Amino acid sequence: MQYTDAGVNLTSHQFEQDCDDIVARAKTAGVSEMLLIGTNIAESAQSLELAKRYGFVSTAGVHPHDAKSVNDDYIQQLNTLLSQPEVVAVGECGLDFNRDFSPRPQQQIVLHEQLMLAQQLNKPVYLHERDAFSTMQTQLERVNVKGVLHCFTGDAQALSFYLDYGLMIGVTGWVCDERRGAQLQALVPLIPDDRLLVETDAPYLIPRTLKPKPKSRRNEPAFISAVVQQIAQLRGQSEAHVAACSQTNFARLLTTGNGQI
Repeated sequence: MQYTDAGVNLTSHQFEQDCDDIVARAKTAGVSEMLLIGTNIAESAQSLELAKRYGFVSTAGVHPHDAKSVNDDYIQQLNTLLSQPEVVAVGECGLDFNRDFSPRPQQQIVLHEQLMLAQQLNKPVYLHERDAFSTMQTQLERVNVKGVLHCFTGDAQALSFYLDYGLMIGVTGWVCDERRGAQLQALVPLIPDDRLLVETDAPYLIPRTLKPKPKSRRNEPAFISAVVQQIAQLRGQSEAHVAACSQTNFARLLTTGNGQI
């Protein structure tokens, strides 16, 4: 079975010593495609270089945690990165009112500027939203963009809005967590086949359903089969069907831009 991992933090310091091995294990496990996430200017540039090295694609953007640290010319720098063929989406950008590592007003300014850039370049967005749905809704209603709501953990109201808006929904190993994933488990069957993306968000969110449990708590793209398995069980579908839906949707995401998904 072939898999697409629609969200990997391959620039994480947790992968510094064995990045080649991580990618090799992923390929052995059937992962044929990865989207390498950029969370600030430096990591977006690193993700681009890794995408070139391994034959993957990447994003370029500023995560809400890093919104407080942007330079005056960061949009110009993102624009330059997004001109490269391997850089296929604007992000990871968004709002995080759970940790508030950047002031909320600054998060909103930086998100809006990146949404405008995506609209201008006709690129999809790779969005982060945690405990900030109403503000994200307001931000999205000001622009016309397409893309994916990465690592969705919201409620039914949020899911309904994001689907109506036209976004794809990224599901991670959060869905495998019996402690905090119950709400997501209930909502996963409501995601249409043509809006579902599967992602590991490695090295974070290791699937708690993995057996045997790895000695390390570090997640890897090779573990995406556990996420697919859980989603398939919740949706009453085969694992092959879920994996194929995600692959098809990922290919379509990269060619839609601001057009209709």
